[in-house]
Amino acid sequence: MHRSVNLKLCLFALAASLNISLSYAAEPATGTADDALTVYKHRLCFCCKRWIEHLNANGLQAQVAYRGNMSKVKEQWGLPEGMTSCHTAVWHGKYVFEGHVPARLINKFLADPPEGSFGLTVPGMPDGSPGMYRGGEFEPYNVYLLLSGGDYRFYTRIEKPEDD
Repeated sequence: MHRSVNLKLCLFALAASLNISLSYAAEPATGTADDALTVYKHRLCFCCKRWIEHLNANGLQAQVAYRGNMSKVKEQWGLPEGMTSCHTAVWHGKYVFEGHVPARLINKFLADPPEGSFGLTVPGMPDGSPGMYRGGEFEPYNVYLLLSGGDYRFYTRIEKPEDD
């Protein structure tokens, strides 16, 4: 009995380590583990790639971790219903940036995180947000502050395109 349990645990650990290794090796990291955001995204989401390019162009580094089931990542971080998007970025396991949050706001947040908060979110995929803007139409959008306990509040409104 113990032997089969140990075998199952070993197989599970092997499968988990392979999954982690493959997800990080799938796209080259642009930063180091010490200074980078980990961006969880689905392999087929291309706007996420453009958002990561926006981060890099604005002084932030990102490592990509592909996930097939993004809802588990969002659930793990306790993101409020209706406040999610296509990708989730995590900084040092402490702060989360959900969706197409402009890099300048991430930098501002990290420099002085508001008390009781754990990140920022841009729900949905607004036209004109970093990674979604291609010089065409722009749709003003709101950025929300994520609060401990599963709540959120208005943080700022973006009225013009950020540099991509």
